[in-house]
Amino acid sequence: MIIPYPEIAPDTLHNLIEYYLLREGTDYGEQEIPLPEKVAAVRRQLKSGDVVIVYSELHESVNLMSKQQFLQQPAE
Repeated sequence: MIIPYPEIAPDTLHNLIEYYLLREGTDYGEQEIPLPEKVAAVRRQLKSGDVVIVYSELHESVNLMSKQQFLQQPAE
């Protein structure tokens, strides 16, 4: 189930994005990107609809994923 990001309290949304970014691991690009810039990039992707917030009733968890990935996954 997709949770519309505007329905999430701003602090909660910020913490959710940071949690997602930090659990993804280290950035191995040519130059390190500061966390605030990564958070801003994810916010832009949420606003554009490229990334969605998904709640899984089966796993009782929340995740961020690309909209394309969400549409390709089998129904729970």
